[in-house]
Amino acid sequence: MIRRLIVPALTALLAIQPASARDVTTRTWVENGVTWTETTTVEVYEPGSERFVALPRADVKGIASFGPFEVLDNGRAALVAETDSYSPDDFRRMLRAYPGIRVLEMPDCPGTVDDFANLRLGRMIRAQGLATHVPDHGSVRSGAVELFLAGATRSAAPDAAFVVHSWIDEDGREPDDFAADAQVNRAYVDYYREMGLAADKAAAFYALTNSVPNEDVLMLGADDLAQYAALN
Repeated sequence: MIRRLIVPALTALLAIQPASARDVTTRTWVENGVTWTETTTVEVYEPGSERFVALPRADVKGIASFGPFEVLDNGRAALVAETDSYSPDDFRRMLRAYPGIRVLEMPDCPGTVDDFANLRLGRMIRAQGLATHVPDHGSVRSGAVELFLAGATRSAAPDAAFVVHSWIDEDGREPDDFAADAQVNRAYVDYYREMGLAADKAAAFYALTNSVPNEDVLMLGADDLAQYAALN
């Protein structure tokens, strides 16, 4: 349950750290008489490189799969697994195949294993104008909360759960180990501002996520989150 920190200033350093393994999976499906094959390669890093809160994966099966995304129909997709460095490309491929997708549902989202790619994915979600929605009994955790905030419009069932905690880097440092205006901290506040949060709300929400250490979690309801980011 370690929240990975990757921001541009640290990318070069992290790029030279070897992965412990590489997990390659292949999916094949038939759609409209065409056989599609998707190969996904995921780097599996040594302990200390993940940033997600795992629970049993939601049993969501769509008409097509792209990394952590399941296409539910021509207008909706669901995020059902942690994101990684390949997820922005998974997202692009999904929208090329299904350009009519307008809603990203988030029934069970554990977080990310690459914060830098995760924030990039969030900006892509916002640029596409997708709405984000957490359905009944949905759970959005750790880095996935940033993706929920990326929605051009955001909605959540009354019983939706949002789980936050502070990040930790590969040297065991957390946000309070850096100056408040350090790039590693500004990256998140700047992102929240890009996602439409007012300056004071963006700073307050980032402080809230860091109010618990990385090894702990803070559970928020939809009403709690709505104090910082508008929900529809």
